[in-house]
Amino acid sequence: MERIAPLRLAESWDNVGLMLAQEAIISTASVVVCYHPVMFRPLSALTLDNPLQASLLRLIGSGISLYTPHTALDSVDGGINDWLASAFDASSDLNTSYLKPQTDPRGGTGRILTLPEPGLPILDIVDRIKRHLHISGQIQLSVPYSGGERNIKTIAICAGSGGSVFGNVDADLYFTGEMAHHEVLAAKALGRYVILCGHTNTERGYLPNLKQSLLAAPAEDSALSGLEIQISEEDRHPLQGV
Repeated sequence: MERIAPLRLAESWDNVGLMLAQEAIISTASVVVCYHPVMFRPLSALTLDNPLQASLLRLIGSGISLYTPHTALDSVDGGINDWLASAFDASSDLNTSYLKPQTDPRGGTGRILTLPEPGLPILDIVDRIKRHLHISGQIQLSVPYSGGERNIKTIAICAGSGGSVFGNVDADLYFTGEMAHHEVLAAKALGRYVILCGHTNTERGYLPNLKQSLLAAPAEDSALSGLEIQISEEDRHPLQGV
């Protein structure tokens, strides 16, 4: 995992690396790779009265490790943000740049995608995102206060929660999983479109890509030969439309 998504690419506030936790999916697994940290903030104690902490204790008792890449996997070249950008063009020569470059040349925070002229209509973009993420009714669209329709030529992209990353980024569209209410209002006032797809919906679809990267690891490290990988069948977006 360190070769695929170096932890030095993670955001400074992020809780990443080798952790112990309980996902309760594969009882025979020796390691669980979980994108999100099971515990985001430090704990002063562990108790069975708390379901998440009880899961940690069960996993500790079973000797199972959990590795969490989180924002390192977002930032790395070929990671989740680049995968989101590929919704608009499957070719590898997408015109993208980092929203916030990092000292490590292998990646950066967020992406800004510049589409070929004349750009794309907003509803075309919505359809492409739905197909790419395999979702239907979980997309929210905000249009600028100024109204009117124009083709989208630049897209700011951030997996998960992008409000704090976008700031006042100059782009026609902000594409992310979630933003706070007032962050969306500020974007509308700046003349931006906003597409929100649900936090985990912008991340989960990348797992098959990660699986293929991990399966390729034995070619570089013989100690990993015979590696078996199973994607969770229980993991899903925590909210559903009713």
